[in-house]
Amino acid sequence: MAENPMLKFTDVSRDMPEKRDASVRNEDFNEIYAEFAKAKAEEQASRCSQCGVPYCQDHCPLHNNIPDWLRLTATGRLREAYEMSQATNTFPEICGRICPQDRLCEGSCVIEQSGHETVTIGAIEKYITDTAWENGWVTPGIPRRERDQSVGIIGAGPGGLAAADMLRRAGLQVTVYDRYDRAGGLLTYGIPGFKLEKDIVMRRNDQLAQAGVEFVQNCNVGEDISFDAIRGKHDAVVLATGVYKSRDLQGPGAGSDGVVQALDYLTASNRQSFGDDVEEFDDGTLNAAGKKVVVIGGGDTAMDCVRTAIRQGATSVKCLYRRDRANMPGSVRETTNAEEEGVEFVWLAAPKGFAGDPVNGVMVQKMRLGAPDASGRQSPEVIEGADYVEEADLVITALGFEPEDLPTLWNTPELEVTRWGTVLTDGATHQTRLSGVWAVGDIARGASLVVWAIRDGRDAAANILESLNESASVAAE
Repeated sequence: MAENPMLKFTDVSRDMPEKRDASVRNEDFNEIYAEFAKAKAEEQASRCSQCGVPYCQDHCPLHNNIPDWLRLTATGRLREAYEMSQATNTFPEICGRICPQDRLCEGSCVIEQSGHETVTIGAIEKYITDTAWENGWVTPGIPRRERDQSVGIIGAGPGGLAAADMLRRAGLQVTVYDRYDRAGGLLTYGIPGFKLEKDIVMRRNDQLAQAGVEFVQNCNVGEDISFDAIRGKHDAVVLATGVYKSRDLQGPGAGSDGVVQALDYLTASNRQSFGDDVEEFDDGTLNAAGKKVVVIGGGDTAMDCVRTAIRQGATSVKCLYRRDRANMPGSVRETTNAEEEGVEFVWLAAPKGFAGDPVNGVMVQKMRLGAPDASGRQSPEVIEGADYVEEADLVITALGFEPEDLPTLWNTPELEVTRWGTVLTDGATHQTRLSGVWAVGDIARGASLVVWAIRDGRDAAANILESLNESASVAAE
């Protein structure tokens, strides 16, 4: 019988001398944990049924070769498993951590559908990529041959970085322009560190820089440099700005002190974790410590806020959502995690306004679900006479994000947008109506998942390469 790694762990911890050097203890723990993690990954991977129709792969936006790298993991061939996973995914260690697998690959697993619990695909993806980094298998994408054509990418989020990686590997000169002081977009400043460790993101940023990608940080297009100037400097341009305009909440007291937007709150928390001086965190404006917190919204951003507030030491954290649990748009796994950590969910509750300035409560309307709307979801209806006030010292609104008005901000009225404000693109190529300009991720598809932004960035990069290759061929004739 194979040795049980957990039994070995127990024996080591029991016999550990009290005065033994801490570094030795850490080495022992790391070795034992690595052995246990490897055994667990192989055990889970071996549960894959290798079904004839890989529903997990079909429901992954990147169409990752999941059954194949699970098979390789099950047999201990981790380097090959990593190489296969990264062949279709620019950032597998990030997707393994933050993808809502319960709505994608794992939710489509035939073992899950048969009632025997899914193969933990996300955890395995994270494990094999972390192992690859530890063993030096992940190397910068330095091209074999340089090309004189260049691409400018506006936005250093997952879509922009995925495109930058592929284009740089092909030998193009790539410059990324971004408004923040660190690359990564919402990976860096929007998603909390307990879900996505920031050194994981910084490591990828450093690798792209080592490969020759140039980053221009603290750069606001339209202010520090014009969009026309960027177009003039490059053979192709990729718009990957994301959507950062928070949806406003109307009602009495909406502008009161203590009513803050989710992105401001999460950015302050993430900056503080980097060691930055964050005045609004230090003075308590964007800090939940010692407060009664109410978060309004039902998506993954709302879950990020409630779980951050718990970690900051809030005295209570409640999440108001106007529909019920079954109609919540966020990940079921995230909601469960929040409940286990002490968050109270108040279903069928919508904000009507805010009491006090600074805020001391949310005026709540109780709701019921009526007939389905155009999307098929039941529409919430107000229950008359059932209003009440939910006490709160800090209210965080997490109602989603909308595109900024890029044509106006960039003085480029010829940049066509949809009626929702997203940049109009060809669905197959991601090319806009402007010559040489592509758009990827949320600014083209609306607020969506990181994995979709990566898919868009990779697809657009492939189309850009094809377009530039055709241009070079014509010029050579």
